[in-house]
Amino acid sequence: MERKRNVIIYKIIKGTTWFFYPKIKVEGIENLPKDGAIVVGNHSQMNGPIMGELYFPGKFSIWCIAEMMDKKLVPEYAYKDFWSNKPKSVRWFYKILSYIIAPIAECIFTNADTIAVYKDKRILNTFKESSEKLREGYSVVIFPEDYDEHNNIVHEFQRGFVNVAKMYYKETGKDIPFVPLYICPRLKKMIIGKPIMYNHEENPKVEQDRICNYLMDEISEIAYSLPTHVVVPYPNISKKDYPVSTRP
Repeated sequence: MERKRNVIIYKIIKGTTWFFYPKIKVEGIENLPKDGAIVVGNHSQMNGPIMGELYFPGKFSIWCIAEMMDKKLVPEYAYKDFWSNKPKSVRWFYKILSYIIAPIAECIFTNADTIAVYKDKRILNTFKESSEKLREGYSVVIFPEDYDEHNNIVHEFQRGFVNVAKMYYKETGKDIPFVPLYICPRLKKMIIGKPIMYNHEENPKVEQDRICNYLMDEISEIAYSLPTHVVVPYPNISKKDYPVSTRP
């Protein structure tokens, strides 16, 4: 009964979010492989996961940090990751808010089609579930930005997600494509770029760098090709400090 109630609450939250969130145009769908792919985008704060959940085409699963799927762990993670850079005068409010959103976050992320991401040895479970989804023809959607800047469009990608391709090759004997995704809330667009194939014959560390550099640069090129716009960055910084998509 509780599970059914949570599903209903999730559907109400998703429907309400869809109603109030700006309607998004998805471009570049022709670039999305039909037999499964790892799709990698800029986080754009919460816009990446929201736009992905509401508008990404076809069958997909989105990586979600495991702490956001457990209401006991949400407050500490949410405050540190979302709001710890807020002015000291208002941090008390966000500490309280981190507890308020905990049961809501758990409801959303355990009912959406997500894959739990761990930062310990359980990451193998993340890779296994991701590989299974890929074999079923799903797109596995990942937003891997960290806090170090790459340029005015994206922050540096954490590299570990590329290892899913190693497991996928081990299980299928096939290489998997990685697809860039540009999340652009200010233009109300989500743009899918051209894929790059993983090469199992190359050194894994070399492949991590090659794949990530391609994805970051391709996402940037998509942004630069659009009309000049304000970029919503990964860190939750003051809006007056948001970058603009002008090419450096």
